[in-house]
Amino acid sequence: MFVRIARKPLQKNRSPRAVPYLDLESHRLHYRIDGDTAASGKPWLMFCNSVGTDLHMWAAQVAALSHQYRLLRYDRRGHGLSSAPPPPYALSDLGHDVIALLDALEIERAHFCGLSIGGLTGQWLAIHAGERLDKLVVCATSAKIGTAESWVARIAAVRENGIGELAAATAERWFTPEFRTAEGGTVREMRDTFAATKVDGYIGCCAALAGADLREEVGRIANPVLAVSGEDDPVCPPADLEGIAVGVHWGRHVSLPGRHMVNVESASAFNAALIEFLDSDW
Repeated sequence: MFVRIARKPLQKNRSPRAVPYLDLESHRLHYRIDGDTAASGKPWLMFCNSVGTDLHMWAAQVAALSHQYRLLRYDRRGHGLSSAPPPPYALSDLGHDVIALLDALEIERAHFCGLSIGGLTGQWLAIHAGERLDKLVVCATSAKIGTAESWVARIAAVRENGIGELAAATAERWFTPEFRTAEGGTVREMRDTFAATKVDGYIGCCAALAGADLREEVGRIANPVLAVSGEDDPVCPPADLEGIAVGVHWGRHVSLPGRHMVNVESASAFNAALIEFLDSDW
């Protein structure tokens, strides 16, 4: 595998901080490191975003945890500033992107926190490369999300009408009506990010979701797992997260107010649960 870390200057209307990329054979991954990277004794914590978002979805977590951890965020292939190789993708492709990034940055082990398809990616990593992870946090996810038929239908709809047509309905699945009213600016920003997602990247990830079914394998996960659900999540309800927590060797489940983007809607409670879990003895 060809791996090269590149740095590209940001545009003039943005921060002068260089944009780091990892160049792979078919695409490049944009990533960002926060926290005191010189403090080699601090553990690494990696965040993995959902479909239709970018690494900024973890802003509240970075603000709360950057003093305790070295934080690694990245835009999954086809999202944010990462490029989009031709679809379809498989869940294993997304998992190998994570391993390639850890290898390139010489990170032997890290805690991992992923939401939705990011949580599926975390489960795949714990099953197939568990030695690279310490603790695993899976949020608003399942061992199988939706049905293959529903994702195939979503792909067809995006090819015909584009992504923008899905933005309003997606915001309703992501956030409760109360949050959409109280935090309209946050919701609009995330809806705009969704609408700007590369079509190939979105379709590729939908294909990965169509083929991903880890229900027979989650029992192999030996890493400590915290499963976090949104109490009103219509995509991955609390029962899905409870099932993961019960199915792994060492699992806990916590349910917080909100829908699918529970780390955004219940940021303070989410951060507290994350810190408590990562600081615990298991």
